[in-house]
Amino acid sequence: MNSVRRFVRRPWRLAAEATALAVAAVVAFPLYWMVLSAFKPAGEIESDRPRPWTLTPTLDSFRRVFGQEEFGRYFLNSVVVAVAVVLASALIAFLAATAVTRFRFRMRTTLLIMFLVAQMVPVEALTIPLFFLMRDAGQLNTLWSLILPHIAFSLPFAIWMLRGFVKAVPEALEEAAYIDGASRARFLWQILFPLVLPGLVATSVFSFISTWNDFLFAKSFIISDISQSTLPMALLVFYKPDDPDWGGVMAASTVMTIPVLVFFVLVQRRLVSGLGGAVKD
Repeated sequence: MNSVRRFVRRPWRLAAEATALAVAAVVAFPLYWMVLSAFKPAGEIESDRPRPWTLTPTLDSFRRVFGQEEFGRYFLNSVVVAVAVVLASALIAFLAATAVTRFRFRMRTTLLIMFLVAQMVPVEALTIPLFFLMRDAGQLNTLWSLILPHIAFSLPFAIWMLRGFVKAVPEALEEAAYIDGASRARFLWQILFPLVLPGLVATSVFSFISTWNDFLFAKSFIISDISQSTLPMALLVFYKPDDPDWGGVMAASTVMTIPVLVFFVLVQRRLVSGLGGAVKD
């Protein structure tokens, strides 16, 4: 009977695995084509009959990217903005999630609903108001004009996600810590913070990706001082309406993808446990 059940289940399992592989291939194909185009010579990229391989790989596109005068500056600016957004949003979201979960105060539910509604507002609809806000604050053409909006857009999702992790920590654990003489600050940073760290990592990944790949804010708020531009702006150097350098665009995009992959590798274990905890909650 067990062997019959295994035989019945196996086709469904094989079909599920085949479907998962097909979906993964579809998702990964654009990434493969980007990397392939970065190594293709110009003649093959502009060919009327593109092929999903190349027999003559070249590094010419990467030489043009790294030979760009401001490329290193763009890269450093992107790192500064992304790290600042990740650290600030994680810290603020942790404190805010603890406050709305552990404390009772008026309009707490309304505040949580406002966080949820803030996620529904498209970024494009707020770009112009944010532009005037940054102009009046004197922050245009500075990295702060990129850091502050990204922190604001990262917080609603991070607070909602961390709220589940904080809520999952038993209140008895907090009471036991207070009985043992721990202060509120000590419980917060030495007990609660390590327990919700997987959730912080999961939210940090989304904050890092959205900030690192941002083009809209970088194009809207950095107008004249190109020394404050970020890495996505480097793509404009190779994209010209009359004669676009697709090899340079693909090579720059490949370089932009590497830090994201490295970040994923560094936090993958905590990311999986964080997403698992969020689903469980």
